[in-house]
Amino acid sequence: MQTVAPPPTPSASDASPSDDVRRTLLVIGGAEDRIGRSVVLKRFVKLAGGHRGHIVLIPTASSFAEEVSESYRDVFTRLRGGDMTVVHPETRRDANDTAMVEALDAATGVFLTGGSQVKLAQNIVGTPVGDAVVRAYQRGAVVAGTSAGASIMSRFMISLGEEGLTPRQRASQVSAGLGLVEDIIIDQHFDQRGRYGRLMSMVAASPNLLGMGIDENTAAEIRGGRVMSVLGAGSIFVINARNAITDAPEARRGAPLLVSGAVVHSLPTGSTFDLDHVELTAFVERHPDVEGAVVPAKERTAASTGNAVR
Repeated sequence: MQTVAPPPTPSASDASPSDDVRRTLLVIGGAEDRIGRSVVLKRFVKLAGGHRGHIVLIPTASSFAEEVSESYRDVFTRLRGGDMTVVHPETRRDANDTAMVEALDAATGVFLTGGSQVKLAQNIVGTPVGDAVVRAYQRGAVVAGTSAGASIMSRFMISLGEEGLTPRQRASQVSAGLGLVEDIIIDQHFDQRGRYGRLMSMVAASPNLLGMGIDENTAAEIRGGRVMSVLGAGSIFVINARNAITDAPEARRGAPLLVSGAVVHSLPTGSTFDLDHVELTAFVERHPDVEGAVVPAKERTAASTGNAVR
């Protein structure tokens, strides 16, 4: 393992966002391909600086941290990534370690593995290590997370919950996350574990939040907290219940919820989505036997008008 000498520790003012810093998250739905084309992980390595990058891996969510760390070391080496340092606070007290903080302050890419969301919340959130992850994102290092590491990106995360297609009252538990994305609650292994119901129940009860469900081997690349691009083998569901009708305030525990009027966006690879305005802005078809582009309606109208003038 190699730890790069850190820059001076940023002050609170240094950590505040500025317009000239490109902030990028790579939020992965779990079970990403590590042995084939590795499209998602290849993108992470590129965003982290390629062979010049300095990756910090946080395997704390996993019960097999050493094995997981070696697995990611192998794939990042195969993809010609740079140095990799493992930061593994096994307890909340460990997350005060200055060497761990210094490694994160030197990182160009941070990767949080899968495992237990509760374990991540207990050992990372609100600690010096957690604060260093937030600082890394604010200064422009790419922060990626898969499975549990994806859930913790949001301010509020689903830490426990029942699976199934029907939304039910009080079927999930929420814990604090890192807050790298605001006003969005993230679920992972979405299609594979049938988590539509629990995500819908969360946004029905908190309609100010968007629900984002990410399939396995699929990632949301979120730039500047607003622009999301989809890559990988599956899709991302975005659920907008801001104008929906629901009986969430009255329903009894475990009862099926009324949710009427929610808008659902199913976004495969090639989609670009505006999270502020909650709308598709572009789509390029990536089906293996089709290579074309679907142009946004506004651009089609403008092009048609221009052609008519000419």
